[in-house]
Amino acid sequence: MSENPLDSHLLPDVIERQQAALKTLPVNLADITLAQYRLKTYLSPTPLEFESGLPNSVWLKLENLNPMRSFKVRGALNAMLALTPEARGRGLVAASSGNHAQGIAYAAKLLGASAQIVMPEVAPKRKIEGVKRLGGTVILRGDYDTMEIEAHRLEREHGWTYISPYADVKVIAGAGTIGLEMIERAPDVQRVIVPVGGGGLISGIAVALKTFKPTVQIIGVNAAVSPDMYNLFYGKDLPLSHETLADALPGAIEETSPTREIVKALVDEIVLVDEDAIQSAMRWFYETHGLIGEGGGVVGIAAMLSGVIPQSNDNTVIVVSGGNVDTDTLKRVL
Repeated sequence: MSENPLDSHLLPDVIERQQAALKTLPVNLADITLAQYRLKTYLSPTPLEFESGLPNSVWLKLENLNPMRSFKVRGALNAMLALTPEARGRGLVAASSGNHAQGIAYAAKLLGASAQIVMPEVAPKRKIEGVKRLGGTVILRGDYDTMEIEAHRLEREHGWTYISPYADVKVIAGAGTIGLEMIERAPDVQRVIVPVGGGGLISGIAVALKTFKPTVQIIGVNAAVSPDMYNLFYGKDLPLSHETLADALPGAIEETSPTREIVKALVDEIVLVDEDAIQSAMRWFYETHGLIGEGGGVVGIAAMLSGVIPQSNDNTVIVVSGGNVDTDTLKRVL
């Protein structure tokens, strides 16, 4: 796939290919609609606010205003609600740098289950403490690439039920409910900009939006120092450091993850933003909205402010995916 395919999402052969893919992908509109039905008792739709401080017609989807200040609660709760009582009763295990961890702990507490969370040793203190406050057990192991391996080992050893932060069709469907809310609130949307880590968020949104609106452009944003999905998407081998303000995004993507297939089939472009742009976006979001957006949550804003994604007259929605930031990081950024 070539980089920067100008308006390629409008080409008839691209639309035809994407619409054909929707019929065979592991997540479909029915899965997302069922997720919306499951979640409506527990979660309210997040705001979609017009952004006068950005060029042209831009709206922000404020997922940082969810419980646990992240979109991750959608997928965690949907996956848990879909389990049998027996599977929930065995206990849950997950691997996460923080937001999925808190989503799992929140959902487990809500449903009366136990949750064990494997987190990297460099996980932000705020997110570790957030899991503990919700009654989750934190297991600090290794780095972003090894925590999932450890979680799967514990799954086998203890018989716990593993819920992936992205490589799970129920988690992806939960994230897809964001796309349904966009269609309901902004049916004329033409371009959507989404943070990308393991791909669960952008996969769910892409399935929902491309089903209803085949011409919508889906653009993913990776941190430049952690271009895992970018490398997969374009067949590149850019170096990975994973040390980034966007700490919710890094990590190797499981070989069997359905997000690999969905992203390649439905996403139109992935771009990279550097650390200076991420820091500027965090500061801008706080100064203009009085809200905290974590580095990984505001990479879409970073791409727009820095010009990595060009200005357009298209009706654009930028997903702000989370708002969990350590106090020390926040002080340094602001």
